Amino acid sequence: METSLKEKLSLKTKLGFGIGDIYGGGSLVIIGFYYLHFLTDVLLITPILAGVAFLVSKMWDAISDPLMGIISDRTKSRFGRRRPYFLAGVLLIFFSFFLLWYPVDFQQEMHRFIYVIAAYLIFSTVITLVMVPYNALSSELTLDYDERTSLTSFRIFFSSVSSLVCAVAPLKLVRMFPDIRIGYMVMALSFGLFFALPFLAVFFYTKERKEFQQKTTSLNLYSLFIKPFKTPTFVNVLCMYLFAFVAMDVVMAIVIYFMTYYLGRGTETENVLGVLLVFQIIALPIFVKISQKTDKRSSYLLATVFLLAVMMFSYFITPNQPAALIYIFAALVGMGTGGLIIMIYSIFPDMPDIDELYTGERREGLYSGIITFSRKVSSAMAIAGISTAISLAGYQAPIKKTVAGLTTMIEQPQSADFMLTLRLVFVCVPSLFLVLCLLNALRYRLTKSSHGELKWLLEQKRSEIPEAVPEIQEQSLKDFLERRT
Repeated sequence: METSLKEKLSLKTKLGFGIGDIYGGGSLVIIGFYYLHFLTDVLLITPILAGVAFLVSKMWDAISDPLMGIISDRTKSRFGRRRPYFLAGVLLIFFSFFLLWYPVDFQQEMHRFIYVIAAYLIFSTVITLVMVPYNALSSELTLDYDERTSLTSFRIFFSSVSSLVCAVAPLKLVRMFPDIRIGYMVMALSFGLFFALPFLAVFFYTKERKEFQQKTTSLNLYSLFIKPFKTPTFVNVLCMYLFAFVAMDVVMAIVIYFMTYYLGRGTETENVLGVLLVFQIIALPIFVKISQKTDKRSSYLLATVFLLAVMMFSYFITPNQPAALIYIFAALVGMGTGGLIIMIYSIFPDMPDIDELYTGERREGLYSGIITFSRKVSSAMAIAGISTAISLAGYQAPIKKTVAGLTTMIEQPQSADFMLTLRLVFVCVPSLFLVLCLLNALRYRLTKSSHGELKWLLEQKRSEIPEAVPEIQEQSLKDFLERRT
């Protein structure tokens, strides 16, 4: 029975699916590393207002992400439930990313602030339109426990390579132009194309499961928005996902300030991030192998403990220490974050299987909407929290200087209180969220063996003659739900 349920995907399908996360991974890295800095140091928006702009967009995401999941689940077309949105997204991705980084020069700060909110709302809507169906697709391409990890490894590989490019290249591209405004526009145009074009491959080289396309999800509000949170396994995974990315996003949001103002190595920021992301890629096959030898939960726990130890060590990094220590630290952070990312994205595709056991429906889109919203919330929480912290600590924004039509930014000295805040936030906040990751991972109970049992039960429920084993099936379902989820 177990052998018959195993599925192997072609290399073309894995590559076609994986390349789509060039957008999901890379765009959030650029925003996480550089967008707050762009708002405060280029558009000259106060950190508090910059944080508000991110939070406003999350209010919209709270509606749009689950709604897009429902729309995606109920879409019927000759291309399937998910793939039409990949084709539609190509032009929209390019357009929305350019708007996000266009350096408006309105005289009034409030006018610049309104533009930022509008541009970020457009970007958030487009990433919802594309990434919610994309995340849902991973649960449909294969039902096999280990094959899902393999599929995820392709996705995270492309995401990590994109993250590496997006961490190192944007500022280097901006600095190629004497006028910082032109530099940011060229960067936005270049990366808009970089993110948009891969979805042509996703559209043409992935194929949805026909048996799932015929299922129509219900529109009962309780079933859609409340019932998923009554499943303990899903709540554990959601917390593992959200807390892990909050921890990583805090580091992403503050690292450029940490490197520039505390360590005095601002020009090396891209190089340090490059090392981090190279080792994040190196970590992928290592943690995939650990997962295959043990299970996803054990691999996730190992990555969390490792990253927690590394982040606590970072308090002892000072400006006077050798530069090599900073790069070693970045490499170790990359190993830990690589393990966390590959494992949490491997765990997520198992959640719609549990939901099908409860509801009899395939609602990958709904769960993808919840997860996508959580990812955006983690980024917004990190950026809003960091912007508030540095503002309260007395951050001094650069002074804008225009000579002969060329715009440059002159950095200002920062206070001792600001430096202390940087160090404490950099160490303590990620460590706190990693501890929360550990607590939730210890409660997660869907192992490799129990997932095999889950697949068998779902096969029985999908069978045309489920009444053949009614008593055994009903007891098995009850037992599984009580013991495993």
